[in-house]
Amino acid sequence: MKEALALAEEAAADGEIPVGAVIVDSEGVIIGRGRNRRESGDPLGHAELIAIRQAAEAIGDWRLEGTTMVVTLEPCAMCAGALVNARVAKLIFGAFDPKAGFCGTLGNLVQDARLNHRLDVVSGVEAEESRRLLQEFFQGLRKRSQDTERWQSG
Repeated sequence: MKEALALAEEAAADGEIPVGAVIVDSEGVIIGRGRNRRESGDPLGHAELIAIRQAAEAIGDWRLEGTTMVVTLEPCAMCAGALVNARVAKLIFGAFDPKAGFCGTLGNLVQDARLNHRLDVVSGVEAEESRRLLQEFFQGLRKRSQDTERWQSG
């Protein structure tokens, strides 16, 4: 999770929502890394999708069986679906996402018995740190927005 948090911090420094993700193989070696890149113009630039692509490239197969994704924020429905389709074995995430989380909050796609693959899920790992990064990022955005409004009206 420390590597995922470091990636989230990098994302925030670049003006992206601070979410970081890594995929580790069965030996614990990181084979994929990702951080949000949506604000750079990529609507699919979620940290999880970037990490999945990199891991698949690293092992030369779309099937990421036996791997674990570690991500700072509960994945959305799109990313949860990608985890299922990539056959990731386990998901570890930090903060729950009350507005978009689909691994236990708004739904639970990664453990839906109707699908042909399900993930083991561990939630709340380094949740406070993950939540702190997000809160600080959004507080900064609100402050910049208020400052801009004051400047424009002044």
